[in-house]
Amino acid sequence: MPEKAVTLLTNIPKLAIILLSLSGVSVLAADKELLDILLANGAINQDQYDSLVLRDSVSSEDILVQPAQPVRIENLEEEALGAAVARQLETQLPVKATHESSGFRLETRDGNWRTELQWRAQTRFTTPYRSDPRQISALNAGDQHNFEARRLRMKIGGHGFQPWIRYYFEVDLQPSRDVDDSSASASARVIDWRLDLAKWDWGGIRVGQWKVDLNRERVDSSGRQQFVERSIANRVFTMDRQVGIQLRGHLFQDTPADMRYFAGVFNGEGRGVNNSDDNLMYMGRLQWNFLGRDLSFRQTDVEYTDLPTGSFALAGFTHTGSCTRWSSSGCGNLDGFERPADAAPDQYDINQVVQEFAFKYRGFSAQQEFHRKRIRDTVSGVRSELTGGYVQAGYFFHQLLPSVPEPLELAVRYAYVDEPNAVDLSLENSREELTIGANWFFAGHNNKFTLDYSWLDIDDSFLFLEDSDNRLRFQWDVSF
Repeated sequence: MPEKAVTLLTNIPKLAIILLSLSGVSVLAADKELLDILLANGAINQDQYDSLVLRDSVSSEDILVQPAQPVRIENLEEEALGAAVARQLETQLPVKATHESSGFRLETRDGNWRTELQWRAQTRFTTPYRSDPRQISALNAGDQHNFEARRLRMKIGGHGFQPWIRYYFEVDLQPSRDVDDSSASASARVIDWRLDLAKWDWGGIRVGQWKVDLNRERVDSSGRQQFVERSIANRVFTMDRQVGIQLRGHLFQDTPADMRYFAGVFNGEGRGVNNSDDNLMYMGRLQWNFLGRDLSFRQTDVEYTDLPTGSFALAGFTHTGSCTRWSSSGCGNLDGFERPADAAPDQYDINQVVQEFAFKYRGFSAQQEFHRKRIRDTVSGVRSELTGGYVQAGYFFHQLLPSVPEPLELAVRYAYVDEPNAVDLSLENSREELTIGANWFFAGHNNKFTLDYSWLDIDDSFLFLEDSDNRLRFQWDVSF
């Protein structure tokens, strides 16, 4: 038993006598030492002692009853006032502000108006190649060690009038450029703008300019990738951003027949360009979510999908015009084909198909694409066929080995492209890529480090040469 408690118990008889003797006796007349004993043994506290010493008389009730704590009326009034103000703000202000994964959000309380604003920076270091070498001459060129702000973006999205009337804009604030490019190449540009009428899941309409929903790798945001950049197949086979209109919908949800469809008509001239003739680009995509659960357009399984989720898709497009490839910069040409400015308006007749697969489950993710593209030169009559694709997979090994850090994902990708030789289109070149990568997620895709290392190989059938080299890239991608 604690010493203080023992002392108190042994002095109980004395305390009882003292308490009885104090009843109705003046403190001045009592022995002050008695109060000292009460204080020393914990029978009274210092505040009681000081109060009793000043009194003319005390009783046992004065000693046994603890003084009540004063109620701070001021604090209660402040708390009540604060609660009332909070209620008024909650009910009277028409707009509420929050921060979500999609950025800062302003939304009316009736839910009919919403605006989300997000800033994004993607900073990167690469060595010895900034981009994918496509010719052996590029492999043999001098090394390039490069820091760049690969993407600096501002995104604005939301809905107005009704939750199903949606809008989205994206501005590329400062595209990087080479030393021989004009400063205009680094000027801010609107890369996405679109309006969606999506009242019904089974069918909606989109108009504007966006990355056409042809294949998963391109539609997946550059900030939602598993590696520093997309595969070598992307440049050759993407439709990229186009201006047009599209019918899209989600059918048979949460059943084995769960599917999405996309059918669109576009100018076919790329980003921000008016059509130069009466030819249009037509596309379609059918995506089967074969496990009855929809799979969103984003890579890796950082969200840790609880139930197995997968999709299988077929898509294609057709177009006649002067372009043989497209990118964020607009209409362009593949190696060996005429530049759009030099080509006839309807020189190239293009038909392309793609097969795609994707799957996610408990930290594991995989996806694959196979492309076939046929180009007919209506001027020369030459027909060219290009094939290519990729397969990639990643896993958070913390699920198997707890000693592995939870934010770490490891991934691997293989890609290839078989394409016409740039000097002689009747010959075929082959390119291959094998990349291993690691991601460290601080806040999902909104804040992550990515490191990847690639083996790049080119087989040139015109030069009868094959050469290869390695590339290292490190990237920080962060959104606010």
